[in-house]
Amino acid sequence: MSAPFRRADILAEARAWLGTPYRHRASVKGEGADCLGLVRGVWRALLGPEPEPLPPYAPDWAEAGKRETLADTAFRRLVAVPLDEARPGDVLLFRFRPHLPAKHAALLSAGAVGGGGMMIHAYDGAAVCESHLGRWWSRRCAFAFAFPGVAD
Repeated sequence: MSAPFRRADILAEARAWLGTPYRHRASVKGEGADCLGLVRGVWRALLGPEPEPLPPYAPDWAEAGKRETLADTAFRRLVAVPLDEARPGDVLLFRFRPHLPAKHAALLSAGAVGGGGMMIHAYDGAAVCESHLGRWWSRRCAFAFAFPGVAD
């Protein structure tokens, strides 16, 4: 599929990844994915080949590098939106500590950031899942982005 596509297409593709085991740096539906791998897989399904190669990264890359690598790449490839305007199908980036770079990604699947939303994501020790975007996550949400070419 290529642009234009709908937010419903993003969510359908992301939900097709539910249950995919967590695997660091992986991005293969049903086989393994980390949080970025899920976003990369949705990109490939909707937009085609990934626009740039993925550099190697260790599990502690954000702590070690202290650079906004994930956010900088998102600003290059996605369309930034204010957090309070994020809509289902948008990519959310999270900081686990206020002084550290964003290092977790999810797709908003329902509701809003800070407003009882839901998200689809992968994290160490769990498969790709759809979970509540509760206060803990909402407080750590640092950026929101739309996929380029998404039609509402």
